[in-house]
Amino acid sequence: MAPTATVATDYASAAGIGLVELDYESGWQDASELSHLGEKAGVRVEYRGHESTVVKSPAALAAGLKRPKLTFRQRNLYCQFALTELTADEIGLFHLQSTTRQDVPGSPLQ
Repeated sequence: MAPTATVATDYASAAGIGLVELDYESGWQDASELSHLGEKAGVRVEYRGHESTVVKSPAALAAGLKRPKLTFRQRNLYCQFALTELTADEIGLFHLQSTTRQDVPGSPLQ
């Protein structure tokens, strides 16, 4: 994963890397140019502005929202547990924590 344009350029031109994921906000602007550079070295370059994350329990949601977020990507959080397991206060807190980190609740937290 490349956290900056400089690192991405180094990775894209290095044979044997295979895949470079552009993990910085303006990566979409560099994706085309870096893809052309990567083709010469046999390196695939990808940019994703978001990712989907499945959450299987309230404890996993709480733990995940407490850990530092290591990517700029927006995460769509899909809870695969009954929201009746949470109090209204917990739902409010989890919603606040997720949106503060620029993540968004996916179904069924909408």
